[in-house]
Amino acid sequence: MKFKLHTLKTASEQSLPLLEATKKSFGLLPNLHGILAESPAAMQAYNALHQSFMSTSLDATEKTVVWQSINVEHKCHYCVPAHTGVANMMDVDQAVTTALRDESPLPSAKLEVLRDTTLALVRNRGHLSEEQLQAFTDAGYESQQLLEIIVGLAQKVVSNYVNHLAKTPVDPAFEEFAWTPVSDR
Repeated sequence: MKFKLHTLKTASEQSLPLLEATKKSFGLLPNLHGILAESPAAMQAYNALHQSFMSTSLDATEKTVVWQSINVEHKCHYCVPAHTGVANMMDVDQAVTTALRDESPLPSAKLEVLRDTTLALVRNRGHLSEEQLQAFTDAGYESQQLLEIIVGLAQKVVSNYVNHLAKTPVDPAFEEFAWTPVSDR
């Protein structure tokens, strides 16, 4: 199956305003959005999840930990480089970005617990043990942040799975951040 990479010229009447808003917001039209434009419902859902996750109580570094933990776990060839660029724009410490991409220890115990909890949610389909919940709480997080991770997870399921199916080409702006999973190096 071949997926179409839509532009402002090829998008449907329903998707065009969504693509125009994306370009205005990001200053470019990411290839993921060009793929999503094939289905206005998929694009609307992704945009709503993105906006919701951006409004969470998590700071830029914590958002990056959630996004990249999921991207790396899902081996998303598109989202890891894209979120590396986004992390740079959000002034996230390069040590955090590198640790996430390389699956190596993060610079703080709190961020490590956030990654562990995020990955446990992904791998266990939302089930956490009492010990995992206690570690999350002991790190200073609350139920609000646990629910916010799930919003980020929903966003990443949409983007990661779409990118796997469509083999979305990495945008030129993010090619310098190309990534190979640790298991494939």
